[in-house]
Amino acid sequence: MSPQPCRVHRPLAGGRFSTGELLPYIVAQVAGAILGAFTVYIIASGQPGFDLAASGLASNGYGEHSPGGYSMQAGFITEVVMTFMFLIVILGATHHLANPGFAGLAIGLSLTLIHLISIPVTNTSVNPARSTGPALIVGDWAIGQLWMFWVAPIIGALIAGAVYRWLSPNEE
Repeated sequence: MSPQPCRVHRPLAGGRFSTGELLPYIVAQVAGAILGAFTVYIIASGQPGFDLAASGLASNGYGEHSPGGYSMQAGFITEVVMTFMFLIVILGATHHLANPGFAGLAIGLSLTLIHLISIPVTNTSVNPARSTGPALIVGDWAIGQLWMFWVAPIIGALIAGAVYRWLSPNEE
């Protein structure tokens, strides 16, 4: 009887993470976002007259909590499409055939454009952890709308991973 081969973790959507790496990555992202949002809160609350409810700490929102008053549908579509585009740029710029010296420039410029487009719509998430930190501090409406800023970016990222793996040159 021959020994059973080791089970290799199936790579996730973009093919850059194994399933075993996913949970620690998510935990680290969310913990960092919470720490970052708490730091911003401590600094901002040092200003006389600071109002957490009025500032919202740039929490993501739709409807009356959207900077431009955009609907939930508009916000959802915006977050899916912006996350999709951001991940396509990241995957392309960090591909083993890409010039690594330009990855930061491509990623940074694309994130700038994404913010210019989506800040008026949702305050720009494209990262569930980024949305979670401020929402946990603001509470109330920000927690109530947080679901969308997990679901939409995850959908956008999964679509980007599948599309990129289909379009990109062989990774091997």
